[in-house]
Amino acid sequence: MNGAVFDFFSNIPKILVCVPDFCAAKVDFPNGKKEEREHPLFLIPLSHLSLLSHMNLAELRQHYALESLSETDVRPDPVAQFAYWFEEAISSQLLEPNAMTLATATANGRPNARTVLLKDYGSQGFTFFTNYESQKGAELAANPQAALLFTWLELQRQIRIEGRVEKIDTEVSLAYFQSRPRESQIGAWASSQSHVIEGREVLEKREAAMELKFAGLEKLPLPPNWGGYRVIPDAFEFWQGRLSRLHDRILYTREGGEWKIERLAP
Repeated sequence: MNGAVFDFFSNIPKILVCVPDFCAAKVDFPNGKKEEREHPLFLIPLSHLSLLSHMNLAELRQHYALESLSETDVRPDPVAQFAYWFEEAISSQLLEPNAMTLATATANGRPNARTVLLKDYGSQGFTFFTNYESQKGAELAANPQAALLFTWLELQRQIRIEGRVEKIDTEVSLAYFQSRPRESQIGAWASSQSHVIEGREVLEKREAAMELKFAGLEKLPLPPNWGGYRVIPDAFEFWQGRLSRLHDRILYTREGGEWKIERLAP
């Protein structure tokens, strides 16, 4: 695509697109230049670009061939395997490598998902922080099970984690909360997360009120409705993209006190 342009016949912004599967054609440019192209360019109104996008969705694909993954490659402990891949994601300078999709469900099974940030992990589980009165908090109170998904497309990798969820100790939540930038601490006090508000000005007024309330304090007290959750895994899947969509999928599941390692069909 060569960017938005205007033709000489109207003021409607258009975009030059190359449409394949046409025979060669001569293209007349506004400056008088003539050029023969195998795939001619067409001027399409920007308002119709979404239609073109839908037409081309079936053609959007990538070929995965960076790495492979076998049962003999992975560590016996999935947390150690996660650490190995996570360090590679960090060293690859990916944007927010600790960003993960958190999937929860209501008591009657209606699913919900959003992106949160991993803030700690280890043999005890995977930790994130949030408002306990948010939608995710309400769902976890009713149904304390969750799934996590790390997607690192630049490395052609995904990691799925499933398990039960528990709140972490208040002292740990406080220590993390007070390590955050002060603006983020103020924001946690100001926002009734996931609840409907009349407009952004409501949020900004609450923020200003919290600034006055905590004036002079660098480390704020922990909001009573804010803290951490820990996902305690009972299943991991490590996914490595491969050619022909025959991806490598290595599954870890708990079997007694040990981890069982198996391969899944892609």
